[in-house]
Amino acid sequence: MTDTAIREFIRAEYGIEATLTRLAGENENYLVRANDGTDYVLKLADDGTTTAMIEMESLAVNRLMEEGLSIGLPRVIPTLKGKNEARANLGKDLIRGRLISFVAGKAWCETLPASTDRLEHLGGIIGKLARILSPLSHPAGEITHHWDLSQADQHRPLIPLVREPERIKILEKIFLWFEAIFIPVRETLPRGPIHGDINDDNVLVQADRVSGLLDFGDCIVNPVICDLAIALAYHTLDEADPLGAAAVITGAYDRERTLSPDEIRVLFPLLCARLAVSVIISAQRRQINPERSAWFVSEERAWKKLEHFSGISPDRAAAGLASQTSVAAQLNLESHQGQAPEHLARERKDFIAPSLSLSYKTPLKFVRGLGQYLFDHQGQPFLDLYNNVCHVGHCHPHVVSAGQAQMAVLNTNTRYLYDGLTEYARRLTATLPRELSTCFFVNSGSEANELALRMAKTVTGREDVLVVDNAYHGHTQTMVQISPYKFKGKGGKGKPEPWVHVVPVADGYRGQYKGHGPETGRAYGDEVKGILDKMDRPPAAFITESLLSCGGQVIPPQDYFKTAFSHVRNAGGLCICDEVQTGFGRSGTHFWAFETQGVVPDIVVMGKPMGNGHPMAAVVTTKEIAQAFANGMEFFATFGGNPVSCAIGMAVLDVIEKETLQEHARIVGGRLLKGLTDLMARHEIIGDVRGTGLFIGVELVKDRQTLAPATQEANRLVNALKESQILLGTDGPFDNVIKFKPPMVMSEADADMTVRVMDRILEQGL
Repeated sequence: MTDTAIREFIRAEYGIEATLTRLAGENENYLVRANDGTDYVLKLADDGTTTAMIEMESLAVNRLMEEGLSIGLPRVIPTLKGKNEARANLGKDLIRGRLISFVAGKAWCETLPASTDRLEHLGGIIGKLARILSPLSHPAGEITHHWDLSQADQHRPLIPLVREPERIKILEKIFLWFEAIFIPVRETLPRGPIHGDINDDNVLVQADRVSGLLDFGDCIVNPVICDLAIALAYHTLDEADPLGAAAVITGAYDRERTLSPDEIRVLFPLLCARLAVSVIISAQRRQINPERSAWFVSEERAWKKLEHFSGISPDRAAAGLASQTSVAAQLNLESHQGQAPEHLARERKDFIAPSLSLSYKTPLKFVRGLGQYLFDHQGQPFLDLYNNVCHVGHCHPHVVSAGQAQMAVLNTNTRYLYDGLTEYARRLTATLPRELSTCFFVNSGSEANELALRMAKTVTGREDVLVVDNAYHGHTQTMVQISPYKFKGKGGKGKPEPWVHVVPVADGYRGQYKGHGPETGRAYGDEVKGILDKMDRPPAAFITESLLSCGGQVIPPQDYFKTAFSHVRNAGGLCICDEVQTGFGRSGTHFWAFETQGVVPDIVVMGKPMGNGHPMAAVVTTKEIAQAFANGMEFFATFGGNPVSCAIGMAVLDVIEKETLQEHARIVGGRLLKGLTDLMARHEIIGDVRGTGLFIGVELVKDRQTLAPATQEANRLVNALKESQILLGTDGPFDNVIKFKPPMVMSEADADMTVRVMDRILEQGL
């Protein structure tokens, strides 16, 4: 497009004779000097700029001028036909754009350092702008674009465009903050039109005061706090004390428009996210045209501040930003920190039994949880991929509310009638095969497994029990006796009782029979018959986890349960499925993991996820078995099935259904499984990846032929992941399997981040 063509365009559309000067920057903008000496700016529209967006821009600027925002603003000049947008066909070219009034002043970034007065003036201007624009409405405001700060996570998958490992680590942390702190409250924050790009080029200064604000082209509806976050990101780039400068701006903003505690908490993650988006877009553009210097003018300044900010904890930053606002007292962040982790670790040795171990070389102290995240005493979020207890997410508001409401009304025991007990039993059994219709409620998986075993022995009149090698069923004396994971592990003394019979793990990767198909399953199932044939007495029961967790995240091959259950039942025994770690939709394809094998056990044990952290467990069986167990000895658990537990249990079922968490587990788990499988193709140390839904294991080996376990490497990997704020653990007989059992609300973005971080750690070497 020639200058002559553009001058003709201005003459035809605006009746102005002028000279042109191309302005610096990434957009095609021109300084237009009319023959009468009046200056304007012509902003040519690209394909992404619609007429409605220009209308929105004009509407916002006019409203600010009408309401007396006392700085210069780029008013849209109407065409000769009274339009906000000028359009003309010049040859084959369609020219679109708008003429705006010229605003005098020097760019903020050219007039540094900034005084405290100027910082305060900027904060006040942004606060007043937010207050004036809040009632404004236009359909164009509801769009999004690649600079939309509320959607900054759209850039998260592009982190690998940045090549330097330490910078990648910083970006992963920033987006984790964004996901864990901002996303949960994004829809509840006050919304309205925002400027969208209050950077240090668009803010003009005269006499150490803000004199103008340019470029309303990114004006969209957003959480209102985003404008302040964007301004803080750019106007602290060159400050020696960036957080102190940001606090001054924030305090002045608050005096014009009062901030909420949630807005203060998200401010720091948002300003960091804006800088992160900036450097990622620079990395994208460098692939397109590395010579276009205007694209990269702020890149190194942004990296410098990201490196600085990434070393500040979110709570410390929030406290600093709130220090000059009316919100400071409401945040009360320090009261949640409590004692230092080091002090607690010392006290633990004095008062807590040493058998209770801590995770990780450097233990973590958590003070709150939300969704799939745990937050430490400094406000750092950790992605929890390890905790299958908080099944529908840490502190899910519906579950918390249900427990609080019921606790305020009634909590008693099952010797009395109350609606919650039978209502919950009805809803719970509706998720199971028709035959499993009778419930016993207790407080933990250990207690439930103890009861299930007692039932089997009472009903059959027998004592002998078959258990799977490496299995874990609880911490009571009897459960330790039937848990090879315990009696063969550290401190164990081997198989303690003659009535316990151990069958091989149906492990198609490491076991005697290889593969995951029905032939392998039947071969392992026949191993159960081999054990039965050697027993002196018929069995009372065969107890098995539906998916073997502590045994190494093992997925039994198809037809294993059908074959094994058939042999056990032919011998007169009952079949017990332990769903304590695998039930309530975790498998993705089915609500109960045993259903993936097409079998119906005689007794099902469930626990951990039932109460989302509240101590609940249950045994569900057939009416016939329950009747046979009723031999005159009363069953009673003081707290089992109490009204509060039932209310919480029903709330968990509500959430699973309303948030379609079983299907969510299938989708997100499938994505995670594929990502981990792709890692296996790149890293020899990964011997096997297996799983279903959000129950996944990654087995590390020193050699794929010998399957020598990489135990130390697995330990180093989970500790390295912890340093990247991802929580995972190891298990299996060799402690070399990384186990994934996250809250069911983890996102696809969480899955992608985990794969990226694991890839980077493995690339650097263990």
